[in-house]
Amino acid sequence: MKAQVLLPKVFNFPFTYNSKYKSKIGDLVEVPFGTKNEIGVIWKNKYTEPKDIKIKDIKRDTGYSINSKLIDFIEWFSSYNMVPIGLVLKMVIGGTDRFKINKDDLIKVKKTQIKEFKLNLEQTNALKFLGKIKNKFDVSVLQGTTGSGKTLVYFERIKEIIKKNNQALILLPEIFLTNDFKSRFEDFFGFEPAIWHSKITPKKKRIIWKGLMKNKIKILIGARSALLLPFKNLGIIIVDEEHDTSYKQDEGVIYNARDMAISRANFEKIPIHLVTSVPSIETYNNICKKKYRHFKIVKRFNNYPLPDTKIINLNINKMKDRFISKETIEIVKTYLQKGDQILFFINRRGFAPYLICKKCGYKECCPNCSLYLTFHKLINKVICHHCSFEKGVKTKCKIEGNCKFVMYGPGVEKIYEEAKEIFQNKKIGIFSSDYLKTKEKTKKFFKEINDNKIDILIGTQMISKGFNFPKLNCIVVIDADFSGRGYDLRATEKNIQLYHQLSGRAGRFSSGSLIVYQTLTPRDITLNELIKNNSEKLLKNELSIREKNKLPPFIRLVAIIISSKEPSLSLQGATEIKNKLINIKDVEVFGPVDSPLFKIKKNFRSRLLIRFSSRFLKQKEIIKVLNGLKISSKIKLTVDVDPVNFA
Repeated sequence: MKAQVLLPKVFNFPFTYNSKYKSKIGDLVEVPFGTKNEIGVIWKNKYTEPKDIKIKDIKRDTGYSINSKLIDFIEWFSSYNMVPIGLVLKMVIGGTDRFKINKDDLIKVKKTQIKEFKLNLEQTNALKFLGKIKNKFDVSVLQGTTGSGKTLVYFERIKEIIKKNNQALILLPEIFLTNDFKSRFEDFFGFEPAIWHSKITPKKKRIIWKGLMKNKIKILIGARSALLLPFKNLGIIIVDEEHDTSYKQDEGVIYNARDMAISRANFEKIPIHLVTSVPSIETYNNICKKKYRHFKIVKRFNNYPLPDTKIINLNINKMKDRFISKETIEIVKTYLQKGDQILFFINRRGFAPYLICKKCGYKECCPNCSLYLTFHKLINKVICHHCSFEKGVKTKCKIEGNCKFVMYGPGVEKIYEEAKEIFQNKKIGIFSSDYLKTKEKTKKFFKEINDNKIDILIGTQMISKGFNFPKLNCIVVIDADFSGRGYDLRATEKNIQLYHQLSGRAGRFSSGSLIVYQTLTPRDITLNELIKNNSEKLLKNELSIREKNKLPPFIRLVAIIISSKEPSLSLQGATEIKNKLINIKDVEVFGPVDSPLFKIKKNFRSRLLIRFSSRFLKQKEIIKVLNGLKISSKIKLTVDVDPVNFA
């Protein structure tokens, strides 16, 4: 008997093999492919059989199988995101090492002490609301002020699901969140969770993968890629911080994990809960259209109020060569005297984002990317935050000797230095990915914060996401800038979400907390509505601007990035592609234009933007045109469905 076998490689079709096994669709089998053996999946028998080719035999049946719902989802995922189906399968089954038979591949569930949690009235009502619709596909949004106890509500919801022998998937936008989240999970459930992200070892991946296939792992906490794992009996999906743009995978297989999670729930016929403090614009639009059910927890846990707000006009208050104003210093001192912790927030890594020689005007730029290099004092080097190129700062000047650099704009290291000078006997720590690279460092840092051994934190955007600091009662935003960078259509939306979440980090266990916005634009509309805690008004306004300008969620966008080592080739290739795409009915094709980030990793980039009605799915027609093109090997095409920016 013949069988079609899909392999986890860059193919859009399965291969034909002879089979002596009673295999069914979804079974994982080992087959010869080239000079190696590969693990593939018995696929739907709808492909044409090759002629005049010797058909090889399936070597063995692995004993593992994926269900038909997941097979349908893989096909849909491939079609929607315009990626080869074999690459999607690779995300599902991984490599051949997953199928090694190891005696030590046992799921060891470490038991912990359960703490007693009691829901308040709002949380109890939220739980009832989420549980109203059972055993079918349903999207519900759990919105709650930061610190309102949303996590506890969906933990209770998961408890209901796993009692029925079902599995639960909790998606988090960042792997950094998992450490803090893990301890809260253990306090509630009384066991250590299975955690999935790109940094875990192959052995751990193998154990978790097998545990999910056999329904031995009931709850999985994971980053984006966890969405494509082969659960045996998935009963619910939770997308925490659903608004977070980190859910967008922008390298390799490009997709939005939040949107794909909703689709997977649809294929699995199970409920999905989107959890947020301020919803994404797409989610807000679906709430307005009554497509998604919506419950809002208004009060914070134990009724602690949100912080008060203060705007400091830097045009009046800024000190010469300093980034922390005099007025801010006086405010911070009053909180430090009370034994409270302070956070200085600046969303820039390193010490200074620009270095310019005051003698010859030379700018430190990346040789591989069209970007300035950022100076990192920690290692005394300049680094590109796109390709990781780094070099020493000693540069020969065109005029005489070495360049004498002036550093423009502050990063976390600069604010750290300034804070050390102002608050001399206080313990100050930096909360940034450059400083918390290992598990041990992160653990130690969190312990110091919770033991009140750190008085002042200097943090980047990373700190706004889900962390819980009991003594943090004053936050200073060093530079509250709401302008965006021109190529990010979501700049306003992101600012609303970021600053709302940031304010929620303060005063979680006390009254009288404060968030200070230092800004050069004190009359900015977004800032002034934010301090009134009026995020819904801002989202409504943003939605009407999007509708007027024919932007998502009212239309669909597909970006095509054409890159090449030669700038003329990328533009030429983009022009040729556009000439073919304009023949597709009911689509508009814009460009080609140079990307705002024109050069990345030595490749010059041009962009096309395809726009069509949100009522249609034009991906099949677009990919048919792209597959029919004869493209030079010197050109690389990247397709981004539903782009989040135009960089």
